[in-house]
Amino acid sequence: MFRDWTLFEKVWLCLFTVVNIYLFFAFEDSLLGLISSLTGMMCVVLVAKGKISNYYFGIIQTSTYAYIAFGYGLYGEAMLNGLFYLPVQFIGLYMWSKNRASVSSIGEDVAVKRLSKKGWLYLAGIAIAGSILYAELLHYIGGQQVRLDSAAVVLSILAQILMLKRYAEQWVLWIAVNVLSILLWVVTLVSQGGNDLNMVVMWTAFLVNSIYGYVNWLKMEKAQGVLQQ
Repeated sequence: MFRDWTLFEKVWLCLFTVVNIYLFFAFEDSLLGLISSLTGMMCVVLVAKGKISNYYFGIIQTSTYAYIAFGYGLYGEAMLNGLFYLPVQFIGLYMWSKNRASVSSIGEDVAVKRLSKKGWLYLAGIAIAGSILYAELLHYIGGQQVRLDSAAVVLSILAQILMLKRYAEQWVLWIAVNVLSILLWVVTLVSQGGNDLNMVVMWTAFLVNSIYGYVNWLKMEKAQGVLQQ
């Protein structure tokens, strides 16, 4: 499984695991939070590498994270993970399996695409309109931190769609999602209390991984293009 992993990927995953286990014992974080964080990290690292196996870890992460978010009143995050991300994992398994790279570049499983300028314009319009409308819904049902929650959810859905379609630009949206999610959990834990610090660590690690993932997918797209010539 780790035969084509770089030294950075191995060290990064080990460091993240050690930090989360330390938080679990030092601050008595929840076991469910630890499981969600570790499986989430494994999932996003595998996505960054273009590996179809990411979806197996995603199934565990999305279901556990939905439960945790619901307990904190982050209904947008809970609905996003339980009602959208979880079923999408199975769709992703099917779609990526049908679109494997036709040539072997550096061990990736999936063929990479790029988004056009017109596609970016459509994406920006949908993101702005969706965030405003969804914030109103979250406010109506009594959600917490509705503006941050709404923006994170809408961008997450769009990023997930780009991921299913294998666009490298998904990572730009994931970077924005991770920044918003870090702010969301910091504000929530400060205002409500709680012992799920590993949620902040998880999203911080996701942010670093998103930057790495964007760079790696650009390399993948270039390498696949060269090998196809």
